Amino acid sequence: MEGCVSHAGEQSILAIDLGTSAVKLAVVSVRGRILGGDVEPLDLQLLPDGGAEQDPESWWRAIVQGTRRLLASGRVRAEDIIGVNCSSQWSGTVAVDTAGRPLRPALIWMDSRGAPHVKRVADGFIPVEGYGIRRLLTWIRLSGGVPSLSGKDPVGHILYLQTEHPDVYRNTYKFLEPKDWLNLRLSGRFAASYDSITLHWVTDNRELSRVTYDERLLEMTGLKREKLPDLVPAATVLGPLQPEAARELGLREDVQVVTGAPDILAAAVGSGAVRDNEPHLCVGTSSWLSCHVPYKKTDIFHQMASVPSALQGRYLLANEQESAGICLTFLKDNILYGKDSAPGQAPAEDDSAEVYKLMERQAGTVPAGSDQLIFMPWLNGERSPVDDKALRGGFFNQSLKTTRAHMVRAVMEGVAYNSRWLFTYVEQFVGKRLDSMRIIGGGARSPLWCQIHADVLGRTIQQVDEPVLANARGAAFQAAVALGKLTVDEIPSLVPIARTYEPDPKNRALYDELFREFVNLYKANKAIFARLNRARSA
Repeated sequence: MEGCVSHAGEQSILAIDLGTSAVKLAVVSVRGRILGGDVEPLDLQLLPDGGAEQDPESWWRAIVQGTRRLLASGRVRAEDIIGVNCSSQWSGTVAVDTAGRPLRPALIWMDSRGAPHVKRVADGFIPVEGYGIRRLLTWIRLSGGVPSLSGKDPVGHILYLQTEHPDVYRNTYKFLEPKDWLNLRLSGRFAASYDSITLHWVTDNRELSRVTYDERLLEMTGLKREKLPDLVPAATVLGPLQPEAARELGLREDVQVVTGAPDILAAAVGSGAVRDNEPHLCVGTSSWLSCHVPYKKTDIFHQMASVPSALQGRYLLANEQESAGICLTFLKDNILYGKDSAPGQAPAEDDSAEVYKLMERQAGTVPAGSDQLIFMPWLNGERSPVDDKALRGGFFNQSLKTTRAHMVRAVMEGVAYNSRWLFTYVEQFVGKRLDSMRIIGGGARSPLWCQIHADVLGRTIQQVDEPVLANARGAAFQAAVALGKLTVDEIPSLVPIARTYEPDPKNRALYDELFREFVNLYKANKAIFARLNRARSA
């Protein structure tokens, strides 16, 4: 990650972006200029029973190593850093003791082992979409949404531990979201912000100035208030760094810790799309298409709701598609260019950046539509616009003429078809046509993928400068606002657009046809996926 030397006295924020595959660290000026950055990879444990776990201590080690290396590089100055703020993967659960030590690996957003337990608490008289009608209406009225029946929300994680690992549950002092555990290491406070606690589905979110735990929702879910952290507003200053954290990171003890935000919410700020109804599309490991909205609203049929934002007093339309960039990574590592590939088939030493460039060049040789090869990107089930953890991915309409290049482009297009599927319901949610959107995330670095999204969605795509750092930039902006160094109204002008992509009219009819068939593939195969995968993933 490139960066320039910090100017002496330029106040800046250490932004920590905890993803699934890596921790990205950036020192960002309070005006949004990226001064330097670093990346530390992370391991992920996928278990055969639907489990997905990571070691929280490995998160902290990666943050310390990356920060130390960044400060030692000379690109940034420790004395200029006035705040630290975390953006992190959302919908994870870290069970800790009274000292804040993890009692087991964290269950992350991909972990579906809580599904049967969520179904049990969601069931009731007159079922609607798997929820008892009275419970459904109570959840929606108070919290704005409902627990995912996939079991991948923290409420599912906690119920799983409560039932399957009672010793861990009994010894747990607090269950924390990933960013809130990092904030505990940084500040010493057991606290969750109004935004990060949302996916526990036990808070009353009707009044954004005072989000509280609700006794009715706690009773419905079976969660215990005493095992949950105290709540503070979004963009709150938690206090200075703990002395031990300051020593490990190499920062001053008076550096202030801000609450931070889950990745989707931080990205919304970092994209620069902070005005109401201004959308941004993220193509990262997963994908989402979100915007701030001026109201509380829920679309239960397509797993979308407006939830407390990373900005105080604001709602954000939240949704998520489980697999986006990870589909291309899976193709690279497991089909095309794995470690067991023949010599000369891929760049030496599996240089991932070079492999992705090669794959993009290959995809560019294939005509739009990949000669009618369609990829279904549901490698880990789906959340929006359908909540179905039994869905799976694959190529459809493959022939003997299908090449490696066809497969790469089809994966890119399949992810874009999925985005269009979601976009259909996003526009319905906001009640207006959205003519353009900003694009961020690792996938946004690809000019071809940006153009494919423009063509498939039929909308102008604005590629944000340094799109992979949107979360870190958003965390820095949030901290700057919390510390009184920046106003929200200034943010859009501080996020430059690198390039704008317009839809190619020559591809419209083709992509319209293939998108219809993409949705038909879901409709025709969802029952088959259920029969093949429901028992194993339940």
